[in-house]
Order: sequence, then structure tokens, then C-alpha cells
Amino acid sequence: MPDHRPDDEPQYTKYRSGPRLPWRRDESLGEPRDDAPAPKRRIWPFRRRERLPSRRRRLTVGRVLGYLGLGVVAWLLVSLVVFLISAQIQSAKISDAADAQLSGGGYPLTSPNTILVLGSDARTEDTAEPGAQTIGDPSRSDSILLLRVGGGANAQLSVLRDTVVDIPGHGTNKINAAYALGGPSLAIETVESYLGLDVNHLVEVNFENFPDLIDALGGIDYTGNCVISKINGGSRNGGYTLRLKAGSHELNGEEALALARTRKNDCRPQEDDKARARRQQKIMSAIKSKVISLETFIRLPWVSWAAPKTVRSDMSGPTLLGLIGAELIGGNAKKYLLTPSGGTTLPDGGAGLTVDEATKQETVEQFLQG
Repeated sequence: MPDHRPDDEPQYTKYRSGPRLPWRRDESLGEPRDDAPAPKRRIWPFRRRERLPSRRRRLTVGRVLGYLGLGVVAWLLVSLVVFLISAQIQSAKISDAADAQLSGGGYPLTSPNTILVLGSDARTEDTAEPGAQTIGDPSRSDSILLLRVGGGANAQLSVLRDTVVDIPGHGTNKINAAYALGGPSLAIETVESYLGLDVNHLVEVNFENFPDLIDALGGIDYTGNCVISKINGGSRNGGYTLRLKAGSHELNGEEALALARTRKNDCRPQEDDKARARRQQKIMSAIKSKVISLETFIRLPWVSWAAPKTVRSDMSGPTLLGLIGAELIGGNAKKYLLTPSGGTTLPDGGAGLTVDEATKQETVEQFLQG
């Protein structure tokens, strides 16, 4: 049989089939040809792949305003939480008797409410001027102010503390004596009986913490006549002396409290208690104006923490927040004063003020209309 095998044996190339490290090159593959595609760049272990530069989002006016809006909302939420926490901590509720005397009412932000604001003249030993009661003693209400807020209403009515009224169960006396005789519950009952209206909520001002609120606001702007007031005998006797020239002033917490408490103004000796009530109304308006300012927005968490500490009320944190909101959006409050028409002598020999029935009814009606 003929032999068909070729003269030369075919040549074979042996390739390694074992694993190879990615950075190791196989020399048996030879040099790449000119027409061959360029080999892919080998990637070293743990080496990050190169990425194409991404296009940055352009910073537009709309985007800046959006970020700013988110920041404002976050700041307001923080302030809201701080306010509610402070209100919960300071929830020293009024007595059950006072709570039972109140007439309730709708949510202050949407429904008209009548709020009785009382400032007791009881002070701590180091802040009491001569003649004022200290905490623990029966004290009279130093200021009596009614607010009509909510549902578009916004009005203030001041009642002079020397106004003579009939105190239920105690006969004829000055209206501020009701607080000393029966606490806030009797004060509420007396005001309702005398003015012929329902009181929905009660707010008692804490004079000890009042300066902290004013300082948290960064002070308030006050415009009025000259005042020289000596609290606790004045600075020469270890007390405090307030001196204000006629015109505008920025008051800190201590100055605002002294102005609200001023009974005798040495700069204007002819002033009576009506001037004191009007100053207190101006202070309320000044606080409101400062609350809606840009400066207060920057300080808002601190203001939110200090505000609930200045009052004692039957209102919970959300209801108290509704009251503040109603006051802020209600515009400038209409201010009323129950103007005395004459004077009288009390059974104990003291002097009091009287208001004729027609004046009282007209003033109360205007107040309730907001």
C-alpha cells in the first residue's frame, strides 16, 4: 500500500490554558498587526475606571429660591417643635375652678374668642416695689386686659384696676380685688358678670419670665411720653430706675417690664391709671410688631422657647399657637379703654372709679365686634 504521509510533520503551537494575571502579557501571541484593532487597556486591580466628566447642574434663580424655601420651611418646623416642647414643659395649668368657669370656644385661629389676660402684682422679694404683694401672699390683678381675636377679629379692651364693681359673694370692691379674694376663677366670674360677656380662655402673665421673652426678641421699639419710674425705691435704694425721654426707644426686657409696671411717673405726675393701661397696650403692640420682623425670624427658635414660659393658661400648646397666629394675621388691633365717668368712696374708705352703664355697654359692644 502506498504511503500518503507528507514528508514533513505539521507544526503545532501549544497555548497555555491556565489562568493568567490581568497585567501579564502572553509573549506567544506575538506583536499586534498594523491593521489589527488596538488592544483594550488593561485594568489594574482596585483601579477606578475613568469616567467621563458629568455636566454640572446650572445654579439658576429658581433653584436658589427653591433651596431657600426649603430652608425657611425647615426653620419654621424646628421653631414649631421647640414651641410645643416648651409649652408642654411649662404646662402649669390653672386651677380646676378657673377652668370650669371658662366658656371654651372654637379654635382661636378660625373662631372669635375672648381671652382674659391678667397680670398679678405678686412679685419675688427682689423685684417687688414698696406696697406690692410678694408671691405666696394674696395678690390683686395688676393689669386686666381682654383680647378679642380669631375669625378676623382683633381688639383689645383695658379695664382699670380701680374700677368699682360687684364681686360675687364679696360685695362692692375694686375689680382687681377679685383675684386676691378668690383667685383666677373669681376674677373670671367678676369680669363676665360686670361686662356681660363670656370669657373663653385665660392667660396669666408671669412677670418674672417676661424680660426673657423681650430679650429673646432682641428688644422692642416703644414710642411715648417721657417716663421716670422708680421701681423698688429706685437705683439709689437698690431698686431700678427707668428714664425715658419723649420719643422712640428700643427697650430691653428689664426696661419693658419696668415700663409696664410703672404706677407713678415722676416725669408726668398728672398721669393716672389710664396712661398706664395705654402704655401696656403699646407694649403688646410693640411685641406683635417685633414678632413679625425679619430679626425675630432669625431668632425664632429662641423666641419659641421663651414665649410659653411667660404665661400660665388653660390653653394647650396647639391652642396657644392658634391664638398667636390669630393675633399676628389679624392686623392692627383696635384699642378700647373702659373710661371712668366718676369716682366713689368704698366702704373701707378707699377711693375707686365708676363707669356709667351706657358707656360700658357701648364699649363692650364695639370690643366684641372686633
